[in-house]
Amino acid sequence: MRGINTRCLHLKENEAKAEHFGAISYPIYQSATYEHPSVGQSTGYDYSRLQNPTREHLEKVMASLEGGTDAFALTSGMAAISLLMELFKPGDHIIAEADLYGGSIRLFDNVSKKNGISFTSLNCSKDDIEAAIKENTAAIYVETPTNPMINVSDIAKISDIAKKHSLILIVDNTFLSPYFQNPLSLGADVVIHSGTKFLGGHNDTLAGFIVTNNQTIQEKLRFLIKTTGACLSPFDSWLMLRGIKTLGVRMERAQQNALKLAEWLKTQTIVEKVFYPGLKEHPGYEIMKKQARGFGSMITFNVQTKEQALKILEKVKLIKFAESLGGVETLITYPTTQTHADVPEETRLRNGITSCTLRLSVGIEDIEDLISELSQIFGEL
Repeated sequence: MRGINTRCLHLKENEAKAEHFGAISYPIYQSATYEHPSVGQSTGYDYSRLQNPTREHLEKVMASLEGGTDAFALTSGMAAISLLMELFKPGDHIIAEADLYGGSIRLFDNVSKKNGISFTSLNCSKDDIEAAIKENTAAIYVETPTNPMINVSDIAKISDIAKKHSLILIVDNTFLSPYFQNPLSLGADVVIHSGTKFLGGHNDTLAGFIVTNNQTIQEKLRFLIKTTGACLSPFDSWLMLRGIKTLGVRMERAQQNALKLAEWLKTQTIVEKVFYPGLKEHPGYEIMKKQARGFGSMITFNVQTKEQALKILEKVKLIKFAESLGGVETLITYPTTQTHADVPEETRLRNGITSCTLRLSVGIEDIEDLISELSQIFGEL
């Protein structure tokens, strides 16, 4: 198989073809519907909710990057998770990572439970998953590393448990992207991405992806995306294709910055703890070395007081105080009032998210400039 950087740019099946007038940038097919040659015949495209050439090309790229047989491009990461939940029926039970992105928890608590699906929340990096399995358990849902506390779960180990009990293993791979980690190759059945993040990489569009190598799941999802209709638009599909072309160089540069910044943060008096899986003392360091090709660029850290955390958010300029992650710009986020605002306080605290917790999505700026800004701010506190 070709290297991942090459696969970010080229679909092998399209080589030596003179399609699209030789366009190097895959065209945007901005059409809602398509003409039929005659009754019972089709060009392969009938209506863009069913499929669109630009979206189809993107989905093939994503399937290639994750080693799946099919991929599904949706309007956001939450749209992708919502579609995935349609695989389950009332009465089903799902074991879910406790330290999930707050939007995932909000969906499960307020929509999925209303639809008759029950959940058991665990720290999947250390709790006994097998002990939580019930007769009606249908799936295990994990993020690794988690958002925002950077817990690392052993995907292959959890896959063994899932296969033993005939469960679907779903892995949210947003934090590492397919450039650094491929859960399907480790035994997962489904991979979820918020494409808005590292895959798009420029903070300019929303997208979500589901990738699978399970034919039964693939067929169900193809029917469901057609039926529910939250498919990605042609233009946003093109933006995602454009972003993916530079995925590798962006991930490498951001990771390089993140490791230097994490090491620097450890030396700062006001910083009580740094959570970054590329630090050798991180409990998930060895697992990451085994199952991933890198450590990513997400850092979470705790300062001594809430007041310090709020002052940092007020004073940053080069680093942007904003939600989201995975773009070329470095962003700092306050999980308590942003990404996890709808998560009950008791749950946040149990997961380790306090009023002193800050999350960094490290970008591709010169690391000296990032450290200089934080050094000046820390010195004023």
